[in-house]
This record gives sequence, structure tokens and C-alpha cells, in this order.
Amino acid sequence: MATCPECDAEIEVDEFDVDKGDQLSCPECGSNLEVVGMSPLELDLAPDDDDDDLDDDEEKDEDDVDEDDDEDEDEDEDEVEE
Repeated sequence: MATCPECDAEIEVDEFDVDKGDQLSCPECGSNLEVVGMSPLELDLAPDDDDDDLDDDEEKDEDDVDEDDDEDEDEDEDEVEE
């Protein structure tokens, strides 16, 4: 048995069927939960996938800006050499 950190409902989980990092949902409130401890079995709110996607997009945008900066520097160097 484990307890939902969101609604404090008792959740029946077979410790042999889950591993640390596994995700499941609370049957009472529907929260996405992650197994964070095995002995005793402990659940925590799972990170939102949407947040991860936004972080990835932000990193891509930063990479695009860095690449643009590199191209500008190359152009400046070409002008100086002429």
C-alpha cells in the first residue's frame, strides 16, 4: 500500500510489479504519480511532460541564437581579412 501525495488516498500497489521511476495514476484523484521509494513504497507527483517539452524548445531556441552569433562572427572576420 502507498499513499497518494495529492489526495492522501490509499493506493494498492504490488511492490513486486513496480520499480523506482515507474509512473501510475491515482484511482481517486487521477494525479500522475511516480514511484520514488521502494522500501517502504513511496509515491510522489510525477513531473509534467509538458514542462519538459517547453524546456527542450527553449534550449533549441538558445542553440539557434548561438549558431546565428557564430555566423555573424565569421562574416565579420571575412570582412576584416579583405
